[in-house]
Amino acid sequence: MSRGDRGPSLRGRRSECESLEQLIASVRTGQSRVLVLRGEAGIGKTALLDHLAGRAAECHVARATGVESEMELAFAGLHQLCAPFLDRLDRLPAPQQDALGTAFGMRDGSTPDRFLIGLAVLSLLSDVAEDRPLVCLVDDAQWLDQASAQALAFVARRLFAESVALVFATRSTADDQAFRQLPEMLVRGLGDADARALLRTALRGPLDSAVRDEIIAEARGNPLALLELPRSRTPAQLAFGLGMPVAMPLVSRMEQGFLQRLAPLPVDTRRLLLTAAVEPVGDVTVLWGAAERLGIPPGAATPAAEAGLIEFGARVRFRHPLVRSAAWRAADVRELQEVHGALAEAAELDPDRRAWHRAQASSGPDEAVATELERSADRAQARGGFAAAAAFHERAAELTPDPVDRAARVLAAAQAKLQAGDFDPALDLLATAEAGPLDDLGRARVDLMRAQTAYASSRSNEAPRLLLAAAKRLEPLDIELARQTYLSAFSAALYAGRFARAADLAELAAAVPRATTGQRHRGDILLEALASLVRDGYSASLPIARRALRAFRTEEISVADGLRSLWVTSVVAADVWDDESFRILSTRYVQIARDAGALSELLLALNAHLIMLIFVGDPEAAASVVDEARAVREATGSERPLYEVMVLGSWQGREEYALPLIEASMTDVVSRGEGIGASVAQWASALLLNGLGRYEEALIPARAAGDCPQELAAANWGLVELIESAARSGATDVAADALERLSAMTQASGTDWALGVESRSRALLSEGDAAERLYREAIERLSRTAVRAELARARLLYGEWLRREGRRLDAREHLRAAHELFTAMGATGFGERARRELLATGETARKRTVETRDDLTAQEAQIARLAARQRTNSQIGAQLFISPRTVEWHLRKVFTKLGVSSRKELSGVLPDAAQASAPV
Repeated sequence: MSRGDRGPSLRGRRSECESLEQLIASVRTGQSRVLVLRGEAGIGKTALLDHLAGRAAECHVARATGVESEMELAFAGLHQLCAPFLDRLDRLPAPQQDALGTAFGMRDGSTPDRFLIGLAVLSLLSDVAEDRPLVCLVDDAQWLDQASAQALAFVARRLFAESVALVFATRSTADDQAFRQLPEMLVRGLGDADARALLRTALRGPLDSAVRDEIIAEARGNPLALLELPRSRTPAQLAFGLGMPVAMPLVSRMEQGFLQRLAPLPVDTRRLLLTAAVEPVGDVTVLWGAAERLGIPPGAATPAAEAGLIEFGARVRFRHPLVRSAAWRAADVRELQEVHGALAEAAELDPDRRAWHRAQASSGPDEAVATELERSADRAQARGGFAAAAAFHERAAELTPDPVDRAARVLAAAQAKLQAGDFDPALDLLATAEAGPLDDLGRARVDLMRAQTAYASSRSNEAPRLLLAAAKRLEPLDIELARQTYLSAFSAALYAGRFARAADLAELAAAVPRATTGQRHRGDILLEALASLVRDGYSASLPIARRALRAFRTEEISVADGLRSLWVTSVVAADVWDDESFRILSTRYVQIARDAGALSELLLALNAHLIMLIFVGDPEAAASVVDEARAVREATGSERPLYEVMVLGSWQGREEYALPLIEASMTDVVSRGEGIGASVAQWASALLLNGLGRYEEALIPARAAGDCPQELAAANWGLVELIESAARSGATDVAADALERLSAMTQASGTDWALGVESRSRALLSEGDAAERLYREAIERLSRTAVRAELARARLLYGEWLRREGRRLDAREHLRAAHELFTAMGATGFGERARRELLATGETARKRTVETRDDLTAQEAQIARLAARQRTNSQIGAQLFISPRTVEWHLRKVFTKLGVSSRKELSGVLPDAAQASAPV
């Protein structure tokens, strides 16, 4: 069909068809479009998809259909859609190749993150659309497997300028949360005139006017109902209204109508329809192979095709999903088992579908089939299909004759449900497993999974206690798993902070087993450092903490170990004032999480990394982190507090951005029981207010942050802000108390960062020569560190002190240096403090204004900054979770707006990175 050939139209669907044709026109111009067609069964969604496919001349068209029986097979729907293009897989970046190849079972590898799979699909579809526009049509999306639905929803949210259309059709009653935030078209019933006209086409005899009105009212404009309801009545019922059917829901009536149409068909035809219904992919070869094994002759297809119930072409296609469900419902258990058994023998099937068919064909316990299902579960889990793995394990348990093995498989199903985020079903399975004959290790694993569920579902402050109990139970049974669980308990306790019970923390520290010298792994050393911190105090724990940091800093770290440990080690590095370890470990954490596609972990990593970058004073990198965190949130729909935006806004002195975020974050973290989040928010508030010179206001949040030492580094920084705000507010007793608590740690730490901050803080409470000596010591020590922000603040405080001592010329030197440092770092609040002090010395300084390019959008600015750092389009796309074509589209606009023609020119015309990334 040529582009100009409009072909036949759909009755009563002019506006819908025009919208779809407009969608195709947009895609042909290089844009991307996403649409969800939502409506009840039979309303005409499939017909609209067919119409769209017919208008997609000169486009690639890819189709997939969700099938209810395949909902437990991970990535089954996604594989349908992508299968025609998998010869292009080697054109994707290596991590994306591995993720998608592993998801589809084409290669071995570690479990890929679901968002990395989504990014791989986005890149693949974008690559296909390089040749000509691509139209992807997904019917019956309510029956997609969970993994496919999540991946396609991710792609849909990230499409922009790839010449790709992604259109879903789903039931209006579907609980498909994955697609709820996408653009929708509600497909309603036909109008009265169109409904009556369509009804006339289904009639082959006279129709009583009362019967006609009843059918019209009952169908409510549903096209399939208008065509099928007359077929469920006899000629006498249609002509005279005699013996009308009992009322039932419309969908049930339509399905009942199909059942009635199946009844008079030959037995072999009904068996063929059942086989086609059970074989979800529509593979003709598989279908006829199974039919041959069942003794069904080729001629059995003719009556079904002539009845308009099914089409046998390159693929098998039912007229409507209700025909499939009617064929299924008409069969008894024995018939279904026979069909599944015949399909299981198809050579063309992959091992997992074969195992599933064999399981459905089994009428009783069968260890061989259960073992096969268990292998399928392992493969599904390796591909990241945790929901599918749980289904395989559950069915395997049902077929397991031995009670002990059955309980173990139920436990494995619960673990997979937990990993899939299905917490309530996981708890139900744990209860089932617990009722079985579990051994001690099995019961310990039940405790562990209950604790993990509590922590993952709500970050409950009960999690440390539950994880501790699980670790204790595991210790004599599996020491390695016990140590990992103890570390998880400490992570949970650190996260809960003030909301965790002190008794739990003390009990946890006392319970940690000591590893022998020859057994010590870096994780063991880290665990002992945390236990020593609680048990023996800050000073006593320092040597072992430093050994742990050194090991994590210098040794190779696996992805699993990095994701499990690097958040804690980054916090510990900051807590012991080790700026070099803080920089290296937070950078490694980001890199590991990013490369693994572990986006939930990546947000935690970016938060830690941003705080390090603020201390280091790298505004360009800090802006990039905020950009990336924003992209991760958009990609994942995360509702975690915007810590990185809040902290950067506070450092920049942007009260209008930071304070509302701080207030919202405090409400959120208190409700979630995240004590460390509360400390970060309170420290950020004190940092902002001290920068603005509003010291009395800063006292309250600074005191709150500093009063929670169990929240480690953020509490230390809270003490620093408390000393400055209290000293400047005249609350010297408060400042002195905070200094005493701070110096107990900084003296023990002994690093230049620690001692430099202590000297600067002590100088605020000193006078005369003692104060000057301390300020100079602070500047000398901090000059030897990477934490330029601390150095700038030391110069500012020294300059302010010199001016108050009447030494204006000396003051100018340090105030000027501080102003230049703050300006370079984008710290507007502190910079303005320095500028005002310079003015008081008689020297003028340019007031810092926020430079922005109003003509660059937020995403254009993100892309421009990364391009200025000579990142390729593929690298930028991978970091921001968009396609390379979208990157290219934005860059063309950036070049035009900024009047440049190359990436090299960007750095010279872009505004200050720290200021350009407004924390919004």
